[in-house]
Amino acid sequence: MEWINYHHLLYFWTVVRAGSIGRASEQLRLAPPTISAQLRSLETSLGEKLLTRSARGVQPTEVGQVVYRYAEDIFALGREMLDTVKGRPTGHPLQVVIGIADVLPKEISHALIEPALQLREQVQITCREDNQEHLLAELAIQELDVVLSDTPIGPPAKVRAYNHLLGECGMTFFATPELFRKYSRRFPKVLHGAPLLLPADNTNVRRALDQWFDAQQIRPFVVGQFEDFALLRRFGETGAGIFAVPSVLERLFRKERKLRVVGRADAVRNRFYAISVERKLKHPAVVAICETARHELFS
Repeated sequence: MEWINYHHLLYFWTVVRAGSIGRASEQLRLAPPTISAQLRSLETSLGEKLLTRSARGVQPTEVGQVVYRYAEDIFALGREMLDTVKGRPTGHPLQVVIGIADVLPKEISHALIEPALQLREQVQITCREDNQEHLLAELAIQELDVVLSDTPIGPPAKVRAYNHLLGECGMTFFATPELFRKYSRRFPKVLHGAPLLLPADNTNVRRALDQWFDAQQIRPFVVGQFEDFALLRRFGETGAGIFAVPSVLERLFRKERKLRVVGRADAVRNRFYAISVERKLKHPAVVAICETARHELFS
């Protein structure tokens, strides 16, 4: 009986989805020559040419399109099998691997993930932090169960995945007591010329803040821009400037950080998503994350 090499099929499937061997090699973490050799082995075993080169990369041949559709079904069934097995009681901890977009504040990540540890059965979580593009590549090859992000996956994405909205909130501006005494009146106009600490300009929240500043005709004095929210927060706690956090964290910051609320911008919306390859979530830990976020954290 003839058997297909499913590793070779996975490489072919990934190359078609990625559009090139180079991008597929990054997702699979294999050298391009290795992938090319495995693809030739798959073509030899099937007796058909599966890929052709074009100006846009590689494209499946007519037979390659047929093989790709079968591969889609095969790996979809594989994901369902893993979900079923992971969800069954086995005496071992339930495993869940979570990708976290590196722009998410750690406090948000913790609040979202914590419900997974409150399940009746024992759960073991693995968290991987990276930029969203790399996380989605890992999600595509089933290295992750879910990705948590403030940015939904868009139509041009090569990864076939689904957005699950967890919730949304506005922004709250905080300052140390010393800064608060100086900038506590006539919000938001008081922010005009005030020292502000802002997220980096390549983030969704920064773009939303900039649009809001323009609408309010506010030109703050930007003291610093940060990709790392923890570092931004640290500078804010030491009085370097006023800074904004998602309003869902307002109670935490008022209680633990001894900071004062300068004002709120409800029009600046923060949206948070769980991204998965499933339209309907099945993994118990991922379901717990989503349900708690919707009904408690962002209710």
